[in-house]
Amino acid sequence: MISAGNTTSRREARRQDRRETILTVATRYFLEHGYSATTMSAIAATLGGSKGTLWNYFPSKEELFTAVIDQATTSFRLQLSETLNQRGEIEPTLRNFCHRLLDKIASPDAIALHRLVVAEAGRFPEIGRIFYERAPRLTIAMLADYLADAMERGQLRQGQSTDAAYFLMHMCMARCQQQLLLGLIDAVSPARAETEVEHALDLFMRTYAVEPAATPA
Repeated sequence: MISAGNTTSRREARRQDRRETILTVATRYFLEHGYSATTMSAIAATLGGSKGTLWNYFPSKEELFTAVIDQATTSFRLQLSETLNQRGEIEPTLRNFCHRLLDKIASPDAIALHRLVVAEAGRFPEIGRIFYERAPRLTIAMLADYLADAMERGQLRQGQSTDAAYFLMHMCMARCQQQLLLGLIDAVSPARAETEVEHALDLFMRTYAVEPAATPA
């Protein structure tokens, strides 16, 4: 006999699989057509189902776009969180964080999504808000929490941890991201990534490293 619990589990699994399929199709559609040219009807047609079925999962295009951003960033934030949970020396931890960050923001899908948001946020401010709240703000907050702990442990000079997080992240990714967004380069080579990360980390530690204790005269 099949229990009600097993039936419910299978139903939930099918629903989750369907949701993942919708998000995969929606992601590609948003990236290829832009936010304004994407409609719920077009996504439903691509999926081969009814618009009503799509609306059962996502009541609006804005909620669907929010879910797309969440799907693109949740696993990445988990990786960063695991990186920043280390309690060893701070420089290797921050170096690992910067490499993962640069790899992510330099990926083709991340660049395409960033271009989409920048191009359409003027007409659709909600997508700029959604993107910022789900991506940069959460990453900055995560790094700021880690840096605040490091400051409390005496590993870094005391200061505003959020300012420190902005400083490190933008020093690490700004040049490569700008050149990718403008089409000046197609990808970031491992050697270029190494150079950018080491340069950013050097400047960060020059700014926030703890001053050595003065030796008695």
